[in-house]
Amino acid sequence: MLEAITGNAGTIIVTLVLLAIVGGIVAGIISKRRKGQSASCSCGCDGCAKTDDCAAR
Repeated sequence: MLEAITGNAGTIIVTLVLLAIVGGIVAGIISKRRKGQSASCSCGCDGCAKTDDCAAR
């Protein structure tokens, strides 16, 4: 088993880095949604012309 891990160390490290990046993006989206901000834009919903139709609300 140790040989399998050391033989695939590069793949394992890249996979862990990508999972961390995706996890950070998802956490950021969830954080924005909890604050009432739009996950798709950075301007918020207060001045948006489509506030009534927005799925983020």
